[in-house]
Amino acid sequence: MTNPDPFSTARRMRFWLLALLILVTGGLASSATAGPREQARRMHDRLVGVPPSEAVLTDMQNLIAAGQPIQAAYRAMENPIFYSSSLKNFVSPWTNQAQTIFEPLNDYSATVIGMIRDDMRFDRVLSSDMIYVGAPGTTETPYSHTDNVHYEELEESRADLSNPAVLMAVTQSGLPGAQLPSSATAGVLTTRAAGEEFFSAGTNRRMFRFAAMNYMCRDLEQLKDTTRPTNRIRQDVSRSPGGDSSVFLNSCSGCHSGMDPMAQAFAYYQWDDDMERVVYTPGQVQPKYLINASAFPMGFATPDDTWTNLWRHGPNASLGWANGPGEGNGAKSLGLEITQTRAFSVCQVEKVFAHVCLRGVSSQTDRDEVERIADVFEADNFRMKRVFAEVASACMGN
Repeated sequence: MTNPDPFSTARRMRFWLLALLILVTGGLASSATAGPREQARRMHDRLVGVPPSEAVLTDMQNLIAAGQPIQAAYRAMENPIFYSSSLKNFVSPWTNQAQTIFEPLNDYSATVIGMIRDDMRFDRVLSSDMIYVGAPGTTETPYSHTDNVHYEELEESRADLSNPAVLMAVTQSGLPGAQLPSSATAGVLTTRAAGEEFFSAGTNRRMFRFAAMNYMCRDLEQLKDTTRPTNRIRQDVSRSPGGDSSVFLNSCSGCHSGMDPMAQAFAYYQWDDDMERVVYTPGQVQPKYLINASAFPMGFATPDDTWTNLWRHGPNASLGWANGPGEGNGAKSLGLEITQTRAFSVCQVEKVFAHVCLRGVSSQTDRDEVERIADVFEADNFRMKRVFAEVASACMGN
């Protein structure tokens, strides 16, 4: 498996569109000659994706000239387009396997947009009982566990997602027809959109893989560690693929030894194709966890949703796991395990950097800046809007 490119094809398309916009509006002044007005224009274009009004540009120019670039970035983010377009394009790749921006608004993307807008602690994105929906009266169709019509209507009506009276937070467990109790909700992991993409078919390992990719910026290839015990690898993994046990020992085990005991957290979750919704069966392991047992009958047979993090030791200790037992039950506690790492903080900054600076982290100077902003992120109650402001300030040019 390859490392997901933080500067993906979709972002490259956005880069060229914004580059053209900046060129047309005169914002390509060199970093050596860019003054506060050019910096303000560049900052607004990259954050919002459209030119600022004269009044906003002047406000931002004055703030930058006064040595307040962070406040200038916040001024730019007052534009509703930041939420409905820029943020929507930022988060949409997390919601689907193809990692494309060309996805309609859904409960996953709307929840991330709302959390960022409201300065909610982003380290609860994989564990809270929260979801964002359109306020009553904003759409003809209310939220449904079985389709995405509510959000498609919200997007098609060009609803102002920057307005809390339009996009509002509610509890997942309190939605009409909800099957998941509060103890089983896990932020965006248990939204309908995530369930359809990552709980459908397969063996629920996909949900763990994409959580690691999206929230620690690590695909399985980078997490591979063949030094971990193999006793929690499921029965469906052959110990001699193609008749060669060395392939298992030197390759397969590196991912499965760590992934399988953590993906066990999702043992009670399934996407039901007939009902078109996430179902939750507390105390009853989904049959997908026990399929293909004949591949290696002596392998691990999943008994419940108890997960264990074997990657707290070995090379992956460098991800910066928080103090704790490294084990628990269900998706909520696993979500906290992921978002309490240093890798989570750095990952969010790296993604914003690629989105706003229109390039990946490419030098030690960039790396130092990412680490600095990750420190700010953690000290400032994990507010993502602050990350956008810090990155925009760092990339506005001198």
